[in-house]
Amino acid sequence: MEESSTAVLLGTVLVLPVFAFVTSLCFRPGVFINAYNWFWRRKLGLTVRYSYSGSYRFCYFCRGTAGDAAPSLLLLHGFSAAKDMWLPFVKYLPRGQHVVCVDMPGHEGTSRTGAEDYSIQGQVARIHQFVQSVGLDKRPFHLVGTSMGGNVAGVYAATYPAQLSGLTLMCPAGLVYPTESEFISRLRELEKNPQQESIPLIPSTHQELEDMLRLCCYNPLKLPRQVLRGLLDNRLHHNGFYREVFMELVGEKSRHSLHENLHLITSPLQVLWGKQDQVLDVSGASVLQAAVPNSQVVLLDNCGHTIALERPRLAAKLVMDFLSVQEANSKDAKKHS
Repeated sequence: MEESSTAVLLGTVLVLPVFAFVTSLCFRPGVFINAYNWFWRRKLGLTVRYSYSGSYRFCYFCRGTAGDAAPSLLLLHGFSAAKDMWLPFVKYLPRGQHVVCVDMPGHEGTSRTGAEDYSIQGQVARIHQFVQSVGLDKRPFHLVGTSMGGNVAGVYAATYPAQLSGLTLMCPAGLVYPTESEFISRLRELEKNPQQESIPLIPSTHQELEDMLRLCCYNPLKLPRQVLRGLLDNRLHHNGFYREVFMELVGEKSRHSLHENLHLITSPLQVLWGKQDQVLDVSGASVLQAAVPNSQVVLLDNCGHTIALERPRLAAKLVMDFLSVQEANSKDAKKHS
């Protein structure tokens, strides 16, 4: 009888997590996705933390500690994403590399205030506060930004050049592109028909979410319907905020912020761009190369706009190789000085 009770107890203990998993996936898929990201962060040794600048709160995760071996990495995500978008990329970074990923202003766990913080200059100011609040300004660090985060990273490099050891821009926004992308063409249609509610990067239905994923990724993601539902559920209640940010980004102050500040970038620059990017055309890479002498430009085959998701292993290797080259150049410069 005792053995039978023990077996029942053990069976219950084993079944409960499975039941919880199935229930969350079926009825609350957004919760399942959050739990999955939590598990992945834990597996990668990432710790979620908060820092403050006055009453303003930043949410970020990090791994490792700043040291003399290599500069710290600060990663800035794109529009309507969050720090977790970097998880596939961080997976392929060396375990000893100090890496910090922060939620951009208003996104995920970082304070949501008002439009003044959502323009590119406003975001640059907030990221500067974050850098100071966590002590990244104690020694030069390497800044990486993608899409909107690339726009912010480039303007940050132009504004605070002494703080950086290098800069990596992944298909950044904020340029004047020689060739229009499919997304930019859609934006022009929206300008002609302002009554049209739908913005391609702010989905409200499953179909719009699938369309957005096809726009952003060269190889369409084959995700189960419940996972798509979870992704949409986690976004829907933020759509008003996303629309507010989007209108700031396409406004006169921010639309070409990076382009207007290219002449002020003095940090060693690496540019990564997917050849099949439909959001921001790959022709932007030639603009950066022409404006910033000796920049390293790498165009990725079979890759769209979401490099950190589509080609995380290659992107991580390219960034670390670039860091190694810059470190070697710095040592040579010190020898000859």
